[in-house]
Amino acid sequence: MKPSIPSQNSAGFRFAQPSLRSLADWLSYLESLHPKSIALGLERVAQVKQRLNLNPDFPIITVGGTNGKGSVCAMLESMLHAAGYRVGCYTSPHLLDYNERVRIAKKPASDAELCTAFEKVEEARKPQLDSRLRGNDDLPEIPLTYFEFGTLAAMQLFIEKQVEVAILEVGLGGRLDAVNVFDSDCAVVVSVDMDHMDYLGDTREKIAYEKAGIFRKGCVAVFGDPDMPAAIASEAQRIGAELWRLGGEFGFDGCSPTPHPSPEGEGPLIPSPLGGGLEKGQMWWNYRSKIGARNSLPYPALRGAYQLNNTSAALAALDALKDRLPVSMEAVRRGLAEVVLPGRFQVLPGRPQIILDVAHNPHAARSLARNLADTPPCRKTIAVFSMLGDKDIAGVARALDGQVDVWLVAGINAPRGLSSAELARVLLDAGVKGAVRTFDTVADALRQACNEAAENDRIAAFGSFYTVAEAMRARGLRYA
Repeated sequence: MKPSIPSQNSAGFRFAQPSLRSLADWLSYLESLHPKSIALGLERVAQVKQRLNLNPDFPIITVGGTNGKGSVCAMLESMLHAAGYRVGCYTSPHLLDYNERVRIAKKPASDAELCTAFEKVEEARKPQLDSRLRGNDDLPEIPLTYFEFGTLAAMQLFIEKQVEVAILEVGLGGRLDAVNVFDSDCAVVVSVDMDHMDYLGDTREKIAYEKAGIFRKGCVAVFGDPDMPAAIASEAQRIGAELWRLGGEFGFDGCSPTPHPSPEGEGPLIPSPLGGGLEKGQMWWNYRSKIGARNSLPYPALRGAYQLNNTSAALAALDALKDRLPVSMEAVRRGLAEVVLPGRFQVLPGRPQIILDVAHNPHAARSLARNLADTPPCRKTIAVFSMLGDKDIAGVARALDGQVDVWLVAGINAPRGLSSAELARVLLDAGVKGAVRTFDTVADALRQACNEAAENDRIAAFGSFYTVAEAMRARGLRYA
C-alpha cells in the first residue's frame, strides 16, 4: 500500500491519512473504527459534521419508517429527477455494491468519489494540530460507526456536487440516527411496526416516538399509514411540526379503467394493480391533499398494492415543498413510470416466475403475502428463505405460511446470520405447513428451486437484503 501523506487545511490542521487505495480498503477500515456496528446518538457525528463545516443550503427530505422507506426515496428521486432537479439520494443498506447507497442524478457515486469523501471525513475525525499551532492537546479523535461515517461522506459529496435537493433515508429509528444530524425541510415516516425492538422499544408507541424524532418545528411531517400511533401526533404537536396523515390531510382513491387497444387486437389492456405490464386496459388512480389534487396518475412501476400508500406519501412531501421544488404533472407521471428499486416484489422475466423481496419483519411479510395472494394462481410456491438471527423469524414464517408450499432454507454468512439448521428449527417450531429443507447457501437453494419448479410454479426468495443480494448474484443480475 502507498504510504500515508500528511495534509494540511487552511486552519492549520495536519491530518494523518490512512494508507488506503480502494473502496474495498476503505469499507474494511470503516468496519473496524467502532466497537459496535450500531451505536445510536448524535454527539459524535455532530462533532465531525461541525469540523467538516457541512451546512447544506439545499432542501432536505428525510424518510424514516419500519417499511417502505426505500420505495418512498426511490419515487421521490425519480419524480424530482424527471422534473429536472439534480438530486442526491442516500439510502441503506445496499444490495450488491456500496455505491448504490450514494446516488447523484440517479447515478451511483464512483469508487474514486467515495474514497475522496471518506478521506475528508477521516481527516476531520482524526486531526492533529500542526506544530505551529499546537497547544497542550491535539483535537480528540472521534469514533464513528460505519453508517455514521458513510452518512457524513454522502453529505460531503452532495455539497461538493452541488445537488439541488437531498433525500436521506433513516438507517435505524430516527431520533438518534446519523441522518438526523441534518435538519430536514420535510420529514416522512412511512410506517411504524415492530422491528429493531432492542434499540427502539418493545411497543409500537415507543418505536413511533423514536421515528417521530426526525420531525422539525415549522415543517411538514408526513405519516404514510392510515393506522397512526398516538406518539406520532403527540410528538408532532410537541415539536411544532405540521402533521399530514394518510387518510386525513392527503390520500388517494380507487382506480378508474380507461380502455387502450390491445397489441393483439383482443380488447383493452390495463396494468396490474401490482404494477408493471398491461392487462386488459389502462388503470389510473387519483391523489389528493390539502394543497390540491393530481388525477389520472399511472400506477408506479414498483409492484405491490401497498405502493399507492408509499406513492401518496412521496407526493405529499412534494406538495409540502412545492414552492421550493415545483414538480409538474408530466414529471410525476414520468417519474412513477421510470422508478426502479430492486428487491421490492421484483418479478424476474421468464418461467418459472421468480420473485425477489427483502421482506425481513412481520409487517413486510404480511405485505408480501398479500401481493402473492393477488397474483395469478399457481400450482406450487417454493420459498428460498434466509434471515438474520436478530429478526422475528417465526413471525415472518407465520405471515407467509399460507402462501408457501415448500421452504428451501439457507444460512447467511454474516455477523448476525444463522445456519440453515437453526433457521429450519425456528420454522418447524412455528408450525409451518410446508416441507422444510436446508441448504448451505441461498445460491444452492435457488438452484434447487429452479430445478424442481414446473413452468407454472412460483419461486419467492425473501427474508433479508442478504438473501436477495445472493439471489441476484446467482442469476447474474445487476442493481439497475
